[in-house]
Amino acid sequence: MYKTKIALSAAALAIAQAFPAAALAQTDAPVAEVVITGARADAPHAAVAGFTDTPLQQTPASVGVITREQMQALNIRSTTDAARYDAGISDAYNAVGYAEQFSIRGFKLDNARSYRKDGLAISGDTQIPLENKESIEVLKGLAGLQAGVAAPGGIVNYVTKRPTNETLRSALVEVSERGTVLGTVDLGGRLADRRFGYRVNVATERLRSYIEGADGHRNFISGAFDWQITPQALLQIDADYQNKAQVSAPGFQLIDGVALPNVAADTMLNNQPWSFPVRTKTSNVGVRFQYEFTPEWRAVVSANRHDFKRDDYTAFPLGCGNVAGFCANGDYDVYDYRSLGEKKKPLATQAMLQGRFATGALRHELTAGVSYFQNKESWGDYLYNPVGTSNIYRPVVLAPDGGSSGPVSERRVDRESSLFAQDIVGLTAQLKLHAGARYTKVRRSQDDATLPTDAGFWLPNVALVYSPVANVSGYVSYAQGLEHGGIAPIKAENKQLALEPGKSKQVELGVKTQVRGINLAASLFQIEKGLEYLDPASNYYVRNGEARHRGLEMSASGKPTRDLSIGASLAALHTEQQGTGQSYDGKRVTNVPAFRSTVFAEYALAQVPGLKVNGDWQFVGKKAFDAENQVMVPKYHVVNLGASYATKVGGMPLVLRAQVRNALDKFYWRDVTPDLGGYLFPGAERTYRLSAQLDF
Repeated sequence: MYKTKIALSAAALAIAQAFPAAALAQTDAPVAEVVITGARADAPHAAVAGFTDTPLQQTPASVGVITREQMQALNIRSTTDAARYDAGISDAYNAVGYAEQFSIRGFKLDNARSYRKDGLAISGDTQIPLENKESIEVLKGLAGLQAGVAAPGGIVNYVTKRPTNETLRSALVEVSERGTVLGTVDLGGRLADRRFGYRVNVATERLRSYIEGADGHRNFISGAFDWQITPQALLQIDADYQNKAQVSAPGFQLIDGVALPNVAADTMLNNQPWSFPVRTKTSNVGVRFQYEFTPEWRAVVSANRHDFKRDDYTAFPLGCGNVAGFCANGDYDVYDYRSLGEKKKPLATQAMLQGRFATGALRHELTAGVSYFQNKESWGDYLYNPVGTSNIYRPVVLAPDGGSSGPVSERRVDRESSLFAQDIVGLTAQLKLHAGARYTKVRRSQDDATLPTDAGFWLPNVALVYSPVANVSGYVSYAQGLEHGGIAPIKAENKQLALEPGKSKQVELGVKTQVRGINLAASLFQIEKGLEYLDPASNYYVRNGEARHRGLEMSASGKPTRDLSIGASLAALHTEQQGTGQSYDGKRVTNVPAFRSTVFAEYALAQVPGLKVNGDWQFVGKKAFDAENQVMVPKYHVVNLGASYATKVGGMPLVLRAQVRNALDKFYWRDVTPDLGGYLFPGAERTYRLSAQLDF
């Protein structure tokens, strides 16, 4: 730990010496208003929406963007923080100290394929660092054309910061929760030879979560470099590395299988003396080459190599004897869980040719390309042995099992080859046809006796966009998607094995407009996919029946006055399980509220130049804990308040920010996952966050 901190400190000092401080200057990133989050967003387009630079108001999809400016203004330090501003995103086994995991439109995202960096798949099995991210883009709904294999809820794309044309020097220090301390440095600019640009980000963090004992540390460093080889040719290279260790906080189960536990939000179940931190190391190396043949035609080739390694330790709570949950007195069985040396190595590449041309009166925007994805996963036979009984109210110290997980070997390999094409045809001045398809060849081999997967799938995507006037557009779309089968849980007879790939389909209607600086958007959708569950008769994890999600999403944001920024986002969702032949049929999908909303406002006080106050209010409706809907988790409200003050110190811009989260200190269950027998995660109690950002 100390060696890593010293190395990062040395790197920061070396960077500071190599690139002396200069006056603050703005980055050259283009900015314009767009929204599908609860706060104001400023991005004219998003790569996740498609392959072209079509403005988001003209794209036939529901897309949200959170920019770097928003991340700074709203103290967003993780994807969990960002998700608060979009009602369409929910937690899905998002345990403190473990991986951040989410669902969109009620479907849990795939950790291996739904999270992307600059459009290329990376592993989502740890907290993805935001220090080197320019924006977070969220595509809600099927992404078969854009991404190939991905969960039907959508994809999250992290856009890497690029070098700035003018010198950028920024440092931030933040204190939050029970003493979490974060320090970051952001440096950018051009060398004497202006063809070469750099962007360097360094961060170190002491983690003291609101959950007592879920402590740890994190260190991060990244670099991005541009070389304008010729006016037509641009080469971009980036790399990053993160080392994180934090004790994870498991969730709670029902009391006697029927009642919600009565606990404090900071209660820690993983509190044995041998509860070591979960240690993760991740790195990325990315490269992108773009060549413009003419102003109308260009080629783009990109690749990213991601490496992930984890040592997982947990004093894991599961059941109580024969009870499906914790015992009436709060007892629970404790398992010594260890899985050391887990590895994932995704490699993603893509090549595209893009151009504009006309055939008679029709205008075309054509994209054609190929992509390849490979992911090798290695692990050893995990240790998962019972060591005794503890109690949620009166913890008991237990002896560990003393063993360890088995030798690590390659257990699963995924390969995906794709051909894709899309043509946006201007049929008239007001009407455009978006037509595209991807053919994906999926191959998966597993270390077991089952036959490997080797199959091809067509994934069509077609939409009509009608814009009667410049600031209004409506669309209707149809898409098909593809996802790998879920992995059987620990309790299943086919544990750790993945099901065959499955297709999904979506129909969506939407409208987008801008009125007096306010961005408005609404969409209606229906998504259908195969249902996966642990069959109670055979105890096998199976795909059978169908999950159907129908929903309405609405958002509004912008600046009604010079001093006031507002935003609102809501999602109404009807989910239903059917065709299983089980008692699940006709019931709601677990952990999906029927209604969710968030409202945000920020006001600049004219009486005190530089001072802004803000607040947001989140509402989440009740959710089903179990597939049979016998236990419902109550609805909740959360209010967050904040303020910022911009001033100068020694001629250098300084911004001070303060935030109170869960200002009313309400207890609520934020995450109700069906995984591993069903767990509940409480939301954070009232917490505080203070930060100072200096540009020098």
